[in-house]
Amino acid sequence: MILRLFPDTTTQTDCPVETLPVLHVINGEHYSGAERVQDLLACRLPEFGYRVDFASLKQGLFAENRRCQDSSIHPISMRGKWDVVCYRELVRLIRQHDYRIIHAHTPRSLMIASFAAAAAKIPLVYHVHSPVGRDSNRGWGNRINSWIERRCLKNVSQMICVSNSLQGYMREQGHSSQRLTVIHNGVPINELTSTRPPQTGPWTLGTIALFRPRKGTEVLLQAVGLLKRQGTIVHLKCIGPFETATYGEELKSLVSELGIVEQVEWTGFERDIKSRLAQLHALILPSLYGEGLPMVVLEAMAAGVPVVASRVEGVPEALRDGIDGYICQPNDPQDLAAKLARLLNHPEKWPELSRSAWHQHRQNFSDE
Repeated sequence: MILRLFPDTTTQTDCPVETLPVLHVINGEHYSGAERVQDLLACRLPEFGYRVDFASLKQGLFAENRRCQDSSIHPISMRGKWDVVCYRELVRLIRQHDYRIIHAHTPRSLMIASFAAAAAKIPLVYHVHSPVGRDSNRGWGNRINSWIERRCLKNVSQMICVSNSLQGYMREQGHSSQRLTVIHNGVPINELTSTRPPQTGPWTLGTIALFRPRKGTEVLLQAVGLLKRQGTIVHLKCIGPFETATYGEELKSLVSELGIVEQVEWTGFERDIKSRLAQLHALILPSLYGEGLPMVVLEAMAAGVPVVASRVEGVPEALRDGIDGYICQPNDPQDLAAKLARLLNHPEKWPELSRSAWHQHRQNFSDE
């Protein structure tokens, strides 16, 4: 059913191709990895015969920071986590603009979109960005979101998984392989912009995230402390907002306890990730779990910035250990410190890592 709605972009013709209007239902309050995927879809899909608009359940950073200004954003008045009645507003929107496909991106947006798709009788696509059952350190929240996802996926026409590992996860949850398609995340192709590390003096390392417990920032801070005790000083830029102010204070307290205050810089939310990456000699992603295929890893590779990341979910599908950077064990400060030392102690290998990462992205993980 759904495939017949997709425009055929493989055949050149003198006749104009009808543009297919698609409505993406999103949370809207953040502008992080999944939101950048949504933004890039809106930027690139018109080239392939689609018109992309958004229905946003919350107002926030997505509308303020998106790059694609040609798409409309329709606010939906979702008054609370369980306000499913707002699906009626979504149905009116679908009928008013004649959207032909509805595309959800989170358990919350899936819950509303599933009701609306059924009422409007149009296909529903779901984007699996991360394993919902291990998305956070809040067990009850993971269980609730997993339950919502399972119930609402019954009427989904197709699920798009951003990594092979996520496809395996969804199979484990009981979903048919026929409804699972892997489309790896992608980011725009760039020129090499990273700066060679200094011959003397500290390297500038960076981590980019919406800082929350599953991102493993504590592990990275501990690794920086271990390096300091071994006589290696680095400058660490922590780029991004804190999930909560309380968690931010906990991380800053740990920095003080480890004696690395002068080495760590907190920049806050940053829209222009490309310019920040140009300041780094390496990107570090110390996630504990809950990743699909991290956009920031692909963005670093696109800029030729070597990556040191933990072996979680889709990371090894993009990052080749010892070729584009290094892969460490999650939640292991000693192993992370050892992989960082391997990078720092062999600056002559840095150009090879940089160019390999850049080529890997260009060949396999572009936004096209």
